[in-house]
Amino acid sequence: QVQLVESGGGLVQAGGSLRLSCAASGHTFSSSVMGWFRQAPGKEREFVATINWSGGGTLYADSVKGRFTISRDNAKNTVYLQMNSLKHEDTAVYYCNADKRPFAPVMTMLDYENYYWGQGTQVTVSS
Repeated sequence: QVQLVESGGGLVQAGGSLRLSCAASGHTFSSSVMGWFRQAPGKEREFVATINWSGGGTLYADSVKGRFTISRDNAKNTVYLQMNSLKHEDTAVYYCNADKRPFAPVMTMLDYENYYWGQGTQVTVSS
Protein backbone atom coordinates (compact mmCIF):
# COMPACT_ATOMS: atom_id res chain seq x y z
CA GLN A 1 0.00 0.00 0.00
CA VAL A 2 1.41 3.35 -1.04
CA GLN A 3 1.68 5.98 1.68
CA LEU A 4 2.94 9.54 1.62
CA VAL A 5 3.50 10.96 5.10
CA GLU A 6 4.18 14.66 5.57
CA SER A 7 5.94 16.09 8.61
CA GLY A 8 7.58 19.30 9.76
CA GLY A 9 4.58 21.57 9.94
CA GLY A 10 3.85 23.78 12.90
CA LEU A 11 3.42 27.30 14.18
CA VAL A 12 6.00 29.91 13.22
CA GLN A 13 6.22 33.68 13.30
CA ALA A 14 6.19 35.71 10.12
CA GLY A 15 9.68 35.85 8.66
CA GLY A 16 10.57 32.46 10.07
CA SER A 17 11.37 29.17 8.37
CA LEU A 18 10.09 25.61 8.29
CA ARG A 19 11.21 22.50 6.46
CA LEU A 20 8.55 20.04 5.39
CA SER A 21 9.33 16.41 4.60
CA CYS A 22 7.27 13.83 2.76
CA ALA A 23 8.35 10.23 3.11
CA ALA A 24 6.94 7.70 0.67
CA SER A 25 6.51 3.99 1.30
CA GLY A 26 5.02 1.07 -0.56
CA HIS A 27 6.47 2.23 -3.88
CA THR A 28 9.73 3.71 -5.13
CA PHE A 29 9.23 7.15 -6.66
CA SER A 30 12.78 7.72 -7.87
CA SER A 31 11.45 7.90 -11.45
CA SER A 32 8.43 10.07 -10.67
CA VAL A 33 7.54 13.71 -10.31
CA MET A 34 6.84 14.76 -6.73
CA GLY A 35 5.47 17.99 -5.42
CA TRP A 36 3.62 20.12 -2.91
CA PHE A 37 0.20 21.74 -2.88
CA ARG A 38 -1.53 23.68 -0.12
CA GLN A 39 -5.05 24.50 0.95
CA ALA A 40 -6.01 27.44 3.10
CA PRO A 41 -9.34 27.57 4.95
CA GLY A 42 -12.18 28.32 2.57
CA LYS A 43 -9.95 28.12 -0.48
CA GLU A 44 -9.20 25.55 -3.14
CA ARG A 45 -6.08 23.43 -3.07
CA GLU A 46 -3.33 25.21 -5.00
CA PHE A 47 0.01 24.35 -6.52
CA VAL A 48 3.15 25.26 -4.57
CA ALA A 49 6.15 23.47 -6.10
CA THR A 50 7.11 20.40 -8.07
CA ILE A 51 10.33 18.57 -8.92
CA ASN A 52 11.14 16.07 -11.64
CA TRP A 53 12.49 12.60 -11.04
CA SER A 54 16.16 13.58 -11.16
CA GLY A 55 15.79 16.76 -9.14
CA GLY A 56 17.12 18.77 -12.06
CA GLY A 57 13.84 20.41 -12.94
CA THR A 58 11.60 22.42 -10.63
CA LEU A 59 8.59 24.71 -10.88
CA TYR A 60 7.22 27.12 -8.28
CA ALA A 61 4.08 29.13 -7.81
CA ASP A 62 4.77 32.84 -8.23
CA SER A 63 3.66 33.44 -4.65
CA VAL A 64 6.50 31.33 -3.23
CA LYS A 65 9.24 31.82 -5.80
CA GLY A 66 12.47 32.95 -4.19
CA ARG A 67 11.30 31.93 -0.71
CA PHE A 68 10.59 28.19 -1.01
CA THR A 69 12.90 25.47 -2.29
CA ILE A 70 11.85 21.96 -3.24
CA SER A 71 14.34 19.11 -3.21
CA ARG A 72 14.34 15.33 -3.08
CA ASP A 73 16.44 12.43 -1.89
CA ASN A 74 15.66 9.41 -4.03
CA ALA A 75 17.68 7.12 -1.80
CA LYS A 76 15.28 7.99 1.02
CA ASN A 77 12.18 8.17 -1.21
CA THR A 78 11.55 11.61 0.28
CA VAL A 79 10.73 15.08 -1.00
CA TYR A 80 11.34 18.26 0.99
CA LEU A 81 10.05 21.82 0.99
CA GLN A 82 12.26 24.44 2.61
CA MET A 83 10.14 27.47 3.40
CA ASN A 84 11.87 30.73 4.29
CA SER A 85 10.58 34.26 4.90
CA LEU A 86 7.18 32.86 5.75
CA LYS A 87 4.17 35.13 5.52
CA HIS A 88 0.77 34.95 7.18
CA GLU A 89 -0.75 34.12 3.80
CA ASP A 90 1.34 30.94 3.66
CA THR A 91 -0.88 29.51 6.40
CA ALA A 92 -2.46 26.32 5.03
CA VAL A 93 -2.45 22.57 5.12
CA TYR A 94 0.42 21.41 2.93
CA TYR A 95 0.06 18.21 0.91
CA CYS A 96 2.71 16.30 -0.95
CA ASN A 97 2.00 14.24 -4.03
CA ALA A 98 3.77 11.73 -6.23
CA ASP A 99 3.07 10.78 -9.82
CA LYS A 100 1.99 7.20 -10.42
CA ARG A 101 3.57 7.32 -13.88
CA PRO A 102 7.36 7.09 -14.27
CA PHE A 103 9.14 9.84 -16.21
CA ALA A 104 6.04 11.98 -16.68
CA PRO A 105 6.64 15.73 -17.12
CA VAL A 106 6.28 18.15 -14.24
CA MET A 107 2.94 19.86 -14.05
CA THR A 108 1.15 22.36 -11.87
CA MET A 109 -2.42 21.17 -12.29
CA LEU A 110 -4.38 19.48 -9.53
CA ASP A 111 -4.60 15.81 -10.49
CA TYR A 112 -6.11 13.19 -8.21
CA GLU A 113 -6.26 10.45 -10.84
CA ASN A 114 -2.58 10.19 -11.69
CA TYR A 115 -1.06 11.19 -8.36
CA TYR A 116 -0.85 9.72 -4.89
CA TRP A 117 -1.49 12.23 -2.08
CA GLY A 118 -0.50 12.51 1.54
CA GLN A 119 -2.80 13.49 4.39
CA GLY A 120 -1.28 16.91 4.87
CA THR A 121 0.56 18.86 7.54
CA GLN A 122 -0.62 22.14 9.03
CA VAL A 123 1.54 25.24 8.67
CA THR A 124 0.44 28.29 10.63
CA VAL A 125 2.27 31.60 10.29
CA SER A 126 1.47 34.21 12.90
CA SER A 127 1.63 37.82 11.85
